[in-house]
Amino acid sequence: MNHPTVQIISECFIKPEEQNHPPIYLAPWDLAMLSVHYIQKGLLFIKPQAPTTDHQENHVESLLNRLKDSLSRTLVHFYPLSGRLATHKQENPPSYSVYIDCDNSPGAKFVYAAADLTVSDILSPVDVPVVVQSFFDHDRAVNHDGHSMSLLSIQVTELTDGIFIGCSINHMVVDGTSYWHFFEMLSHAFHAQEKNPEIPRPPVLTAGFPRESIAKLKSKANSESKTNKISSFQAVSTLVWRCVTRARRLPHDQETSCRLAANNRARMDPPLPAEYFGNLMQTVSGKASAGELLGHGFGWAAWRLHEAVAGHCDTAVREWV
Repeated sequence: MNHPTVQIISECFIKPEEQNHPPIYLAPWDLAMLSVHYIQKGLLFIKPQAPTTDHQENHVESLLNRLKDSLSRTLVHFYPLSGRLATHKQENPPSYSVYIDCDNSPGAKFVYAAADLTVSDILSPVDVPVVVQSFFDHDRAVNHDGHSMSLLSIQVTELTDGIFIGCSINHMVVDGTSYWHFFEMLSHAFHAQEKNPEIPRPPVLTAGFPRESIAKLKSKANSESKTNKISSFQAVSTLVWRCVTRARRLPHDQETSCRLAANNRARMDPPLPAEYFGNLMQTVSGKASAGELLGHGFGWAAWRLHEAVAGHCDTAVREWV
C-alpha cells in the first residue's frame, strides 16, 4: 500500500513590517535547549462548503494571503522569531556566545502544501498517521539547526476537505507559554482583518478525570499526609506516577521520577511578568524508588511530589543558573 505524500506548492519568507533590531543574547535556560527539538503544534479545520471549485480556490488563496499579512504584523511584536541563531567566538578569554541575529535573516518561513487526504484519514486511526509529520516543515529539527533554518515555520497543508496549519518554533527562543502567546496574538491579528466566511471548527473531544474523582484524590492525598497543601494537579500526577510504575513491574530498588514542567516567571523574586517572551521553564522532579513509591501509599508519594514543587523557588532557579 502506497503511503500518502505531501506536495510542497510554494514557499516564502515573511519579515516583520518593522526591522533593524540589535542581537539578542540567550540566557542559560535557553542554551540548555540547544539539542532539544522544535516545539510543534497544529490545528485541523474542515473546509467550508463552496458552490464551485473556483470559489474553493479563491477561499484558500484568501486564507493564505491573510495569514501572511497577519504573520508580518504579529512579528513586529515577536521579532526574534524572524531571526536566525548565530555563534560568536571570543579568543581572550576563550568563549562562545549564541545569540539571535534578527537582521541577517530572510525571516520566518511560510509554506503552502497539499495532500490527497481527508480529515477523516487524519482523525479516524487510533494512532496519529505518520504522514502528519510532513505537515510540519521543521519536523525532527533540533534547536541548533536554527543557525541555518528559520526559527519559526508555518505550514498550511490543504487536504481534500480540510486545512491543517502546522507551526514549528525553536525551543531556545520560546517555551510553551510563549509559544501559545504568539499563536494567540497571530489569531487576533488574523481575525482583526475584514471577516471572510470562517472555517467551521470540528467538534472538540475532551478526555479527562471527572471533577468528583479529582476531588477524592486530592482529599485522599491530603488526609494521608495530614496536610492541606497538596493540589489537585499534584494528586492526579501522583496517581499517574504510581500507575505507570506499577505497570512497568520495576525492581524495588529502581529509582523512578515524576517530572513536571515549571514556569519560572512567577517563581522569581521579584516575579517576571506573565508576558515575558522567551524560554523560562525548568523541570521539577519528585523521586523515589519503585519500592518506596508503591509501598508507602498514595499520600506519601503525593507529599514527595509536593515537596519537589514547593522547593522550586527563586533560590533554586538562581542556583541552577
